[in-house]
Amino acid sequence: MKSIVIVLLAAIVISLGSGLFFLTKDRQDSTRMLKALKIRVALSVVLILFLVAAFCFGWINQG
Repeated sequence: MKSIVIVLLAAIVISLGSGLFFLTKDRQDSTRMLKALKIRVALSVVLILFLVAAFCFGWINQG
């Protein structure tokens, strides 16, 4: 389970970096930064849902 969380966090950071790269290097009419933002938001939602489900199923404990 830890590996899934680490992989999702790494993918979020990579998407953040690619969005920054696209912001600084692309033309103004490019949509790659928007695509990177959509991917980052989707990965964040998946991570939150996974953590909530893991808590509900008892895979992780409180405190």
